[in-house]
Amino acid sequence: MKATGIVRRIDDLGRVVIPKEIRRTMRIREGDPLEIFTDREGEVIFKKYSPIGELNSFAAQYAETLHKIAGMAVVICDRDAVIACAGLPKKDYLEKKLSPELEEIAEGRNVYHFLDGSNPVRITAEATSAAVSCAMPIVADGDLIGCVASVHTPDAEPADGDVETKLVCTAAAFLAKQIEA
Repeated sequence: MKATGIVRRIDDLGRVVIPKEIRRTMRIREGDPLEIFTDREGEVIFKKYSPIGELNSFAAQYAETLHKIAGMAVVICDRDAVIACAGLPKKDYLEKKLSPELEEIAEGRNVYHFLDGSNPVRITAEATSAAVSCAMPIVADGDLIGCVASVHTPDAEPADGDVETKLVCTAAAFLAKQIEA
């Protein structure tokens, strides 16, 4: 654990303000859920809570099935990072921070399609070999949870646009239902 040197007092309602610098660095936005942990030494630890993170193995199985059936590479993300992928090298994508462009697509809450002539949208900030072909945000109970994206790699045949869109939208809707249940 890293010390910040910042000290805050608890107010009469039991609230503590997390400094803006830490919120920005840790990418904590207004309304983000935080999970609270304690240990025997009296430490209280706040961790960003990812509802889709609880469906990690289920999301991975869904991504693998989409890849196997449709032959398309797929990533499933929470709001910050890739939590499952299939058809791509896991070491290059899993648990990596999303690119600002993919975050923006998710925040837009609409289906995204890559159009010829437009700039490719990278999945993560470091990844350069693959680009988002189609993406659909996962919205559960009105809250943005993450997104499902099909990925185009240079060596793969592009998927049929209509089928690809329907599969990605179905995956996003299904995962949202699992979170709501």
